[in-house]
Amino acid sequence: MLKDIRDYQILFLSLFLVLGIGTRDWTLRPELIGVAIATCLSTQWIFSLIIGKEQMINVRSALITSLGLSLLLRADNWTTMALAAASAITSKFIFRFGDKHFFNPANFGIITALLLTSDAWVSPGQWGEDWWYGLLFVGTGGMILQRVGRWDTTATFLGAYSLLEAIRNLWLGWTWDVYCHRLMSGSLLLFALFMVTDPRSIPNARIGRIVWALCIAIVTFILRNYFFISTAVFWALFILAPLTILLDALWLAPEYSWSQEDEEVGAGDWGLETGD
Repeated sequence: MLKDIRDYQILFLSLFLVLGIGTRDWTLRPELIGVAIATCLSTQWIFSLIIGKEQMINVRSALITSLGLSLLLRADNWTTMALAAASAITSKFIFRFGDKHFFNPANFGIITALLLTSDAWVSPGQWGEDWWYGLLFVGTGGMILQRVGRWDTTATFLGAYSLLEAIRNLWLGWTWDVYCHRLMSGSLLLFALFMVTDPRSIPNARIGRIVWALCIAIVTFILRNYFFISTAVFWALFILAPLTILLDALWLAPEYSWSQEDEEVGAGDWGLETGD
């Protein structure tokens, strides 16, 4: 039971979803969660049939993507959620370089819904600023990141972004409670621990991941503070996704294989989507 690290991720994301609905009074309709799950699973199955790998349908991957969408995306109509879920899974099979896709599927689905529909939105402040949410996210996400060895990506992103916000806070002469308010976001932690560490779209080499995370932090800072985009982290990840191809070419390293997880702890990745 729970032999695959992705099983723990599914468990934790499901827990977050239940907590969000139960303790944050989210206006999230259960049928939309069902639509996200059903659409992700069916789209994964269809593409597996097309490429002739119906015996290797990645149920875990589709479930993780659907849970990520349910946690972050809000929509008025079921068709919007279905569009986001279908485009998320489709992106894994369409936008590829070699054997690797370079968009985070859940993030791709969110951006697609925001661009193509008028009733989709993301609420970065939906978790509020309660400290125990942060401890829960760090504890669960940290446990798995420790096992698969991808603390470097999360630490670089959060460290760089926090430093940039601190410099801006000092420059403007604001009090430190303003700084804490800007960083105490459950959605920011979810992004840093469960999305920016996507196994099949982040760079393979450690130096590549560090450079990549720095770039995402800088673009997020610019979009949020100079273009006033509240969902800056998601747009930054989407914009910089193709950069993975260049970084993998500059710093060569083997791609992660889930079959190696138990043998090579520290070689793997994970995220709000798992590998094919």
